[in-house]
Amino acid sequence: MNTPITVQYKINAPIEKVWKALTDKNEMKSWYFDIQDFEPNVGQIFNFYEPGGENKYHHQGEILEMIPNQKLKHTWSYPDFSDLKTTVTWELQPEDNGTSVKLTHEDIDHFKDLGEGFSRENFIGGWNSIVGQSLKEYLEK
Repeated sequence: MNTPITVQYKINAPIEKVWKALTDKNEMKSWYFDIQDFEPNVGQIFNFYEPGGENKYHHQGEILEMIPNQKLKHTWSYPDFSDLKTTVTWELQPEDNGTSVKLTHEDIDHFKDLGEGFSRENFIGGWNSIVGQSLKEYLEK
């Protein structure tokens, strides 16, 4: 059962503002993660850790596709735990004086053997919190 995780929210902000929040590392650290080596270019590899300073989970991604104000697609992996990678796609659409933000995380089953911290339920909860609360609150303030 390799069903992608999909979360979708309407954010009351212009699409350009949402795009900037997704692709500007200075804005990202206000609502997402502090990704100091993030550069919005296809082929760029970036690294980050979960917030809190414990640095238990090294995350790594590579930008696969970028269509400004429409789509950002990148890999999502944990190189300290597995060689397998998953794919995260952010898609933006204008919607009633705001922006529809759809996040799809594919191949999540690649992490099923890594322990409870990598469970599908954890990712569903995490993405709903990140998109539906953190990003939404950051852009609508």
